[in-house]
Amino acid sequence: MKILKKLLLLILVIFIIAQFFGPEKNDGDITSVKPFLTDTNPPQDVLAIFKNSCFDCHSDHTRYPWYSKITPINYWMADHIEHGKRDFNMSRWNDYSDKKKDHKLEEIAEEVKEGHMPLPSYTWAHSEAKLSKEQIEAVEKWITMARVIYIFSKEPQ
Repeated sequence: MKILKKLLLLILVIFIIAQFFGPEKNDGDITSVKPFLTDTNPPQDVLAIFKNSCFDCHSDHTRYPWYSKITPINYWMADHIEHGKRDFNMSRWNDYSDKKKDHKLEEIAEEVKEGHMPLPSYTWAHSEAKLSKEQIEAVEKWITMARVIYIFSKEPQ
């Protein structure tokens, strides 16, 4: 029993010390998504979906909830954000070629339609990010239009 108490105390001390350390935050400027929004021109309902369901992991700006200050949760979140930005970062839209931009739009529609995005682990903590059937249809409809408009705007005149 004495060993168990010492072990629990050691774990508690390590947990407390760990709270003083954490990963780098994804706290860039939200205006970094402006080129994406300008190029694709989503309607207000789709823009609201992006704000609630996409920007936190797929841009250089994350809104951090209170529990993000707790280690090890903060490392888990940082890993999700890093992974999300690696797959698609709206803040780096201008770094993508036209072909890649079109492909990313196609991937957004596919991931949303198949229910892969937003991640269930994200919607568990952010219930407002869970997409309804109507929201999924709005994203799909917008992407179809955005891809057509984007392709035609890039064709040589």
